[in-house]
Amino acid sequence: MNITIIRVPDYESMSRQAADFLLKKIRELSSPVLGLATGSTPKGLYEQLISIHQTQKISYRHVTTFNLDEYIGLTASDPNSYHAFMEDAFFRHVDIPASQIYIPNGEAAYLEHECTRYEALIDKKGIDVQVLGIGQNGHIGFNEPDTPFSQLTHVTTLAESTREANARFFSSPEDVPKQAITMGIASIMKSSEILLLASGARKAEAVTRLLSGNVSEDFPASVLHHHRCVTIIADDEALSEFTRKEEEHD
Repeated sequence: MNITIIRVPDYESMSRQAADFLLKKIRELSSPVLGLATGSTPKGLYEQLISIHQTQKISYRHVTTFNLDEYIGLTASDPNSYHAFMEDAFFRHVDIPASQIYIPNGEAAYLEHECTRYEALIDKKGIDVQVLGIGQNGHIGFNEPDTPFSQLTHVTTLAESTREANARFFSSPEDVPKQAITMGIASIMKSSEILLLASGARKAEAVTRLLSGNVSEDFPASVLHHHRCVTIIADDEALSEFTRKEEEHD
């Protein structure tokens, strides 16, 4: 299996390990390009990177970032937009120049043109490490089940399960947008390395299915078995079901 699994006891440990992983790239590469994710899973990672920047005086000025996705119909200043999330959770605390930060424009007048523009930027810059979470239905980015593995950056309609999972960030479930721009599965697979983070019991079933090795478009994360360099950092709870099945098999 081309996937390296790093098991950690808890969320904080996962976040520290992920920060160490990215920091190694930031130090090694002259112009590292990082693909970033949003949501509760990578938030601890960003907190660790902020702490390292502030306490160890490590600069990120040479870093370029691409975010996976953005809701359609939310302004960049909307507190629930991923522009606002990233600004609050990471960017305003570090020294990455704004000109080196890329996030899809969910307000674009011509959404298909925006998708093409974003994909061209990815191709021009190249992503050294793409950070991913995993949805309970196996989505990566906002690539929902049955998204073709060949799909590039595109407009997607969010599954109801995804909208329900994200409703905790909104005033009411009805406020969760129904569409988003997301890097496609083929866009993600262009990255030189992939770092997938998983924490908590609610991700255990998805992690188990991913590690089963069965590759199918009805479970988007399974495409990672076709990538040459994938690292998964997951905590005990996220790996609990996989561990139980392995023990039963033994």
